[in-house]
Amino acid sequence: MTLTTVVNRLATPNPSPLLKQAPTTVLFGIAVVLVAANPGSLTSFPSIVAATVAIVLATVLATVLTAMSPLAKFALLVPAIDLVAIGFLRFGTGEALSSFSALIILPIIWFAAEEGREHIWFAFIGTAIVLIFPSVAGLSDSSALSVLLRAAFSAAVFTIAAAVINELSRQAKLRLSSVRRLAEERKSALESNELRTNQLAESEASLRQAQRMFRGLWGAVTEQAVIGTDLTGMIDAWNPGAALMLRIGADQVEDKRHVDEFHLADELEDRARELNYPAGATVLNPGFSALVEEARLGSAEVREWTYRRADGTELPVELSVTPRLDDDGETVGYLFVAHDRTKAHEVAKLKDDFVGLISHELRTPLSSILGYLELMRDDDDDELTETQLQYLGVAERNANRLLVLIGDLLFTAQVESGKFNLEQHVQSMSPIVSAAVDSARPAAVRAGVTLVVEIIDGGMVRGDSVRLGQACDNLISNAIKFTPAGGTVTVSLHGEAHQIIVTVSDTGMGIPESEIDQLFSRFFRASTATRNAVPGVGLGLTITKAIVTAHGGEMGVGSEEGVGTKFSMTLPIEQPARVFSADLAQ
Repeated sequence: MTLTTVVNRLATPNPSPLLKQAPTTVLFGIAVVLVAANPGSLTSFPSIVAATVAIVLATVLATVLTAMSPLAKFALLVPAIDLVAIGFLRFGTGEALSSFSALIILPIIWFAAEEGREHIWFAFIGTAIVLIFPSVAGLSDSSALSVLLRAAFSAAVFTIAAAVINELSRQAKLRLSSVRRLAEERKSALESNELRTNQLAESEASLRQAQRMFRGLWGAVTEQAVIGTDLTGMIDAWNPGAALMLRIGADQVEDKRHVDEFHLADELEDRARELNYPAGATVLNPGFSALVEEARLGSAEVREWTYRRADGTELPVELSVTPRLDDDGETVGYLFVAHDRTKAHEVAKLKDDFVGLISHELRTPLSSILGYLELMRDDDDDELTETQLQYLGVAERNANRLLVLIGDLLFTAQVESGKFNLEQHVQSMSPIVSAAVDSARPAAVRAGVTLVVEIIDGGMVRGDSVRLGQACDNLISNAIKFTPAGGTVTVSLHGEAHQIIVTVSDTGMGIPESEIDQLFSRFFRASTATRNAVPGVGLGLTITKAIVTAHGGEMGVGSEEGVGTKFSMTLPIEQPARVFSADLAQ
């Protein structure tokens, strides 16, 4: 084992009392051996014995303090006892002429190395006691002034040395503390860097996996066209589905063309007119602004548009437009997802054609059946019995119901195909509503429902009286069917600003809030209707809305289950209103 290895092992930040005591004990033992080998240097045997006892006591105390760390605060007793032992050794070996006075430096270094300036004074006091006290107290024969001066000078030198050692120790501890702190910071930085490196590696792996997954998904979406743009409509993402649907590759459109170039200009113009020509993100591209206006305002929009392919052909699509957001939630572009509606339109057309064909094929034999039933009823040569007339009435009533259903089916087919014709002329809504009320009154009486009418001539409308009457008939008959006996149906007509409003409200069973959005769908029936076995096929409201929409009006509905329902038809006024007095009828 080399000396460097030993020093490194001893160079611990907080050496134990036993480790500090070891040099003093070893050197003291060597001094005792030298004294025994040279008896001529011995001047007081009892002093040597006392010194040996003191050094043994100091060593034992250092051992105890090392083993019992809570008592380490008493460690400075050890160098104090060492000074006493060295004093006795010096006194017993010739005092001022002793060869072992240099041992004083070891406990002085112990005192001086402790933190705090007060330990310099401890070293001074201990040194003075060892060097000066025997002469001053008269214990020594050497009391000459020169001896005292030499002892005092030696004590001063040792004290200065203690001060220097104390300062060097303080500086060394500060540097050591700084080095430790830097080492800890470096270790912490290394651990942090290692952790961040691992996290970056994991993030990079996750990112690569996400990119692979995204590329796989992006390439797998071929049934829908997914197009990404910036805020001005410049295309920056074009999936394989878009390439197939619009018959042009991504390399020909990304960062080269705007998305509105694939839309019909007329549709964009109509939409811009509906939205009052929004400026959007750029006033230089109003068509694109109209296309993304709803998404720009924060809501996703789904509606039908017509795409124009690269080869000039057109196809209908259902297009959803959503904003693309950055990490701060700011809109940086838009995402367009389009579904081809060509097959859906073809299926709808086939369905409407089928319904129309079947309706026409059924209407002819039904008309013949009703005609023969009427001939049988009116045959004067062979009169029918009451029972036979009752049977004929049942057959005729059901045939008429079937004829009305066929008419409704034909009408909805005409609406879907765009062949819905109106014979419009300017007229008042009052007689139309009054006629619908009169037609419904017998049914209200049979159902035990009170029919309340509030009509104010609010103005003239341009419309088809037959179709408007059909719409009123549907709303009033529905209200009566959905209102139990003892309930009330209220029909009102009044004008507001530039519109006429027809309202039909009831105190019936109501409609669940979750089903209100579906009320105007074909063949839809509310759960309250099916639960209460209310007759119907679910076409009345569809027809009513189609009629009102064709007249430039709007349908409104409000309902609460168990309380009642209120439907309203709003139609534009053709001529200024003429105010009449309220007419209440029952």
